[in-house]
Amino acid sequence: MPKRVSTAVADGGQRRASFQRARSHETKRALVQAAMALWRTNGYAKTTVADICRAAGVSRALFYFYFPAKEDILFEVGLLSTRAAQQKVRSLLRTDYDVESVIGEALRSLERSMVRNPRDLIVETILEGYRQQHRILAGERTDDTDADMFGELFTQAQRDGKLAAHVDVAHLSHLARMHVSEGVRHWAAGTFGQKPFAEVVAADIAALINGFNTRPGR
Repeated sequence: MPKRVSTAVADGGQRRASFQRARSHETKRALVQAAMALWRTNGYAKTTVADICRAAGVSRALFYFYFPAKEDILFEVGLLSTRAAQQKVRSLLRTDYDVESVIGEALRSLERSMVRNPRDLIVETILEGYRQQHRILAGERTDDTDADMFGELFTQAQRDGKLAAHVDVAHLSHLARMHVSEGVRHWAAGTFGQKPFAEVVAADIAALINGFNTRPGR
C-alpha cells in the first residue's frame, strides 16, 4: 500500500476512534444528567433504570454497558463533584497558594454542587461511596477512580516546604477525605445548623494538618 494511502487510512481510523470516544462520553453524560433530573423530581428510590433510559433516550443494554447498576450512576455523580473540586485545587496550585485557603476553596466548590441537590440524595451518594470503597477493599472491584481531593495539594505543599517533611501525605489525605465524607453526611442531616459546610470541614482539616505538622514522625 502506498505511504500516502496508508497514512490516509490511519488518519481516518483515528478520526473514527475520536468520534466514537466523543459519542461514548456524550451518552454517559446523558445518562447521568437524566438520572439526576429524575432523582431531583421523583426521588432516588422511586426512579428505575427503565425511567433513566427513557429520559436519556437509550436502551437498557446501552445503560448496562456504562453502568452495572443504578447505584453506579450515583457513585459517578459523587466523582463529578470531587473532580470539580480537584480542578479548583489545581488552578490554585499555579499561584502563590496557602494550603488552608486552597482547602477552603475546594470545599466551597463541593458545597455549591451539594446545595443544588436534595439532601436525601446527597446522603445516598455518600453511602454509595462507602459501599464502593468496601468493594475495593474486599477486592471485588479495582480502584480506577481518582477520588483523592487533596492528595495533589499535600504532595505539592510538602515539596514546597508548606507541609513538614515527616508528614505521611497519603495517610493525611486519606483522613482528610474521611472528614469530607462525614462532613457531607452531617451537613445533609442538618447537624451543622446555619454553619456553612465548607467553613466547618475546612477548620477540621486545618486542625488535622496542624497536628500532623507539629507531631514528629515515628
